Amino acid sequence: MTKLLLSVHVLAAIVSIGPVAVAASMFPPAARAALAAPGDGQAAGIARVLYRICGVYSALGLVAVVFGFFTAQSLGVLGQGWLIAAIALTGLAALVLALAVLPTQRDLIDEITAAGAPTADPAAEGRPAGTLPAGTLPAGAVSVALARSRRLAMSVGVFNLLWVAVTVLMIVRPGSTTGA
Repeated sequence: MTKLLLSVHVLAAIVSIGPVAVAASMFPPAARAALAAPGDGQAAGIARVLYRICGVYSALGLVAVVFGFFTAQSLGVLGQGWLIAAIALTGLAALVLALAVLPTQRDLIDEITAAGAPTADPAAEGRPAGTLPAGTLPAGAVSVALARSRRLAMSVGVFNLLWVAVTVLMIVRPGSTTGA
């Protein structure tokens, strides 16, 4: 039973946390590209998809946490220091994701949406071809959003480093009987 629990835990971690780490890392440059070209629906779409991947897969990451606890209990290691450290780092990574990464991504998506794409027929709105609709972000707001995307990249870096530390603890774990 322990091998089944460990297998589900590892697979859930790979399948859920890997895509979040990659999509979150790709999001800041995608957001900058979408903000730099407000009429580019493809750039905005890429940012939206990356944000959606982060949200959906972070929720799926709860499966890894649940099976991690069951696995630790089955192995009898719940009270060991390396596991407690890994749990604390996992909690910290979850906080960074929930309080820094996802809300900032949501704000940037809102700003990308506010910048908007030109309508199919600008002349129908009395605007010259190639201009943006009313309500687009002013240049100052775009520069603030670009700065926010750079801070987001730093938060994502912290998130990913926390997962590296957790992974190392799970593999090297002090007192391991695997001989590693």
